[in-house]
Amino acid sequence: MSVEASTRTPLRDPGRIVSLVPSLTEALFELGLGEKVVGVTDYCVHPAREVASRPKLGGTKNPDLAALRALEPDLVIANQEENKRIDVERIASSGITVWLTYPRTVADGVALLDALTELGAPDGARERVVAPVEEAIARARHCVPLLPTRVFCPIWKKPWMSVGAGTYGHDLLTLCGGLNVFGDVAELGDRRYPIVRDEQIEAAAPEVILLPDEPYAFGPRDAQELAALAVPAAESGRIHLIDGTLVTWYGPRIRTAIETLRSLLDPRLDARPG
Repeated sequence: MSVEASTRTPLRDPGRIVSLVPSLTEALFELGLGEKVVGVTDYCVHPAREVASRPKLGGTKNPDLAALRALEPDLVIANQEENKRIDVERIASSGITVWLTYPRTVADGVALLDALTELGAPDGARERVVAPVEEAIARARHCVPLLPTRVFCPIWKKPWMSVGAGTYGHDLLTLCGGLNVFGDVAELGDRRYPIVRDEQIEAAAPEVILLPDEPYAFGPRDAQELAALAVPAAESGRIHLIDGTLVTWYGPRIRTAIETLRSLLDPRLDARPG
């Protein structure tokens, strides 16, 4: 059974929800839908106290499908990139409704957050959670720098793999005033996360390098290694270790991501309310 990705929920107001997407697990709780959540993955760590009491179903790439079925969910929320197609199809084939998500832009991310409210969120949830994200996006679009900052944001090492075109992270960096140096490089092919070498990083001349702590846990040694390259980011000391959820988690964190990344890409920009 094939399941197609959508930003709209296939089922309104379900009673029991299993979330296989860490960022959306957090969003469900933020929207006041936590009581409906009956199962999550091992990587669903926010909000910490609330998810600690929910049954864990394994990793996003290897969920325990028997345990999932035993929870008798009305709806399973999955993601095309984070979860494996074969697992999604097996869940759907067992008669459980699956909502396959796949936001590739910030606009997709806020549309998905808005759609989550249709799962039975209490009155005021949209104004409290979704509206501030929409306002942050509007402010960012209103204040676009004349010259975007050249930025390199890897997501893996050995080999280096960069955020590429067609990804949520690429669109977020662009919105925040960045020019993704590996977002449109023909010789890298059409990989969503292109593989790059040290000499290609130097040739790309990033002015800022962002090192998220997930999915690869970049740390001080990685920053030191990149600081040894002949790039403007190294010369100006603009190599930053960052919370990886800012780049990859769509949902309530979009607002914080915009404010934080804009300040790192260009300190003169401020996405916060005046």
